[in-house]
Amino acid sequence: MESRLEIGRRVRREVLGADHVAAAEAAQTPLDADFQRFITEVAWGSVWARPGLDRRTRSLVTIAILAALGRDELALHLRASRNTGVDPQEIAETLLHVAVYAGLPAANHAFATAKAALGAPGAAPPGSEGGRP
Repeated sequence: MESRLEIGRRVRREVLGADHVAAAEAAQTPLDADFQRFITEVAWGSVWARPGLDRRTRSLVTIAILAALGRDELALHLRASRNTGVDPQEIAETLLHVAVYAGLPAANHAFATAKAALGAPGAAPPGSEGGRP
């Protein structure tokens, strides 16, 4: 039987991509080793591995929460959404929902992040002139 850590490593690689996970593991130090194990076991091995929501739905929920909170991990999860079957139009709909429930500035920043992360033509990084309404 797979341990939570093993499940978490597998799910994390499937969602975020093997290259990202390998880079994150290579950057691990004794300072954050326990924290990285915690993330892998709890977020990926417990929550993301649960059967109640499919990965596409979990991805959209994660994008909405990170957008609402203005977290740096948003770009990572926007890119990872390609691995979970999320369509860019679903991201746009999710971010419109964020605008209503979390505010226009949060959604504006998230749209700019999405354009940059998903490689939209003419996309400007968040905080630049192109990220303003």
